Amino acid sequence: MEDYLNLFVEETSWYNDIVLRSMLPEKWWAPLPHFYRGWLRNYIGGTLLYMLSGILWCFYIYYLKRNVYIPKDAIPSRKAMLLQIGVAMKAMPWYCALPTISEYMIEHGWTKCFSRISDVGWAAYLGYLVVYLVIVEFGIYWMHRELHDIKPLYKYLHATHHIYNKQNTLSPFAGLAFHPLDGILQAVPHVIALFLVPAHFTTHIALLFIEAIWTANIHDCIHGKLWPVMGAGYHTIHHTTYRHNYGHYTIWMDWMFGTLRDPVEDEAKKM
Repeated sequence: MEDYLNLFVEETSWYNDIVLRSMLPEKWWAPLPHFYRGWLRNYIGGTLLYMLSGILWCFYIYYLKRNVYIPKDAIPSRKAMLLQIGVAMKAMPWYCALPTISEYMIEHGWTKCFSRISDVGWAAYLGYLVVYLVIVEFGIYWMHRELHDIKPLYKYLHATHHIYNKQNTLSPFAGLAFHPLDGILQAVPHVIALFLVPAHFTTHIALLFIEAIWTANIHDCIHGKLWPVMGAGYHTIHHTTYRHNYGHYTIWMDWMFGTLRDPVEDEAKKM
């Protein structure tokens, strides 16, 4: 068992070396305990992913494709985007605690994680992945919904994110502009799933960081019309009504629990 758990430690150490060696002098991070190296790597990686994905996506939709996807008067101001970046960057050190803690629990054998796909085979891996994603989708839906329904949670946590409630205030940078505890709570289902279903370690870490790209995408106000994906068209409605479209990757949970509002139907009603 100890030899198997060392596979996780070796993998996280490899990630640490890749990120930290390329970004910082070794004397700054080499003396740190393994746990803190992991946090530092997650912080640097999360920040780079957030900034690069946000900058490139904003440049594409607001400048290269100006007036193609979004009318000029609906493009958020630089001030609004800088405010969102400021909120996200204040929360980033806290966000990065979640993957660091999940890695610690995995390395100590507290979860159902497996290191190699060959340990279970591709069929089982894909089956487990589907169950993992269903648990995550269900968990994020209800966590998000309760952050609205429980008034103190909304007032003291989630309201920070909902100051962006119009098309011209939403941007990809709003994707991580949350109160730190709010952002962590909405990602916690990824960690809870590790205790309920066998999960591939690398896939789990990748999915946590894909969240940064996904949340940027669903705040760009561009309706992709890719059923059953809970894209930006649905999420923009959420930011204007506050009572619909709590789901994350798909529309299924909103459809099941009666909170779905379709952007195409919304547009048809306005015409």
